[in-house]
Amino acid sequence: MKKYRVNVNGTDYEITLEALKDGEDFAPKAAPAAAPAAAPAAVPAGGQKVTAPMPGTILAVKVAAGQTVKSGDVLVVLEAMKMENDIQAPCDGKVASVLVDKGANVDTGAVLVVIE
Repeated sequence: MKKYRVNVNGTDYEITLEALKDGEDFAPKAAPAAAPAAAPAAVPAGGQKVTAPMPGTILAVKVAAGQTVKSGDVLVVLEAMKMENDIQAPCDGKVASVLVDKGANVDTGAVLVVIE
């Protein structure tokens, strides 16, 4: 194997090249296996589930389990398409559980908070 430095669009990269022997076919090496996704947190039975309206990243979690909220209170701030979206409480109640953390990536429909 030989190491080379390659410049692509002004950025230097170090690469390693391996010469194949006569008659040897190229067989790509298997990529390392991805870590399994974390299991979603359990959602309490009953209660109002507040879900992500779109995929994005959680910028802030404004409530904690056991906290009392009123309809319209901001529960979570979700960044999607470079815009901050306040996810608000749909009803008055007590936060039963918070199922996301700051920095988490969520998909559309992911349960963020449950209100009793």
